Amino acid sequence: MAEQTNNPLHGKTLEAILTHLVEYHGWERLGKVIKINCFISDPSIKSSLKFLRKTDWARKKVEDLYLETPQK
Repeated sequence: MAEQTNNPLHGKTLEAILTHLVEYHGWERLGKVIKINCFISDPSIKSSLKFLRKTDWARKKVEDLYLETPQK
C-alpha cells in the first residue's frame, strides 16, 4: 500500500482517464497523438477501453498522456 501513495494514477480508472483525455483533447487530436485505430476510426469509449485493457503498450501511452494533461 505504501508504494501507491506516490502513484498519481492510484484510484483512477482507465475509463476516467480516457474520458478526461477525450474531453480535453477530443478524439481527433487523441488519434494524432496516440496513433491507434480505436481513436481514429469510429472512436468510442467502449471500444477504446476494450483495446486498451488488452494492449499494455497502448495503455501506457494513454496513462503517460494523462499525466501530461492539465487536470480540472
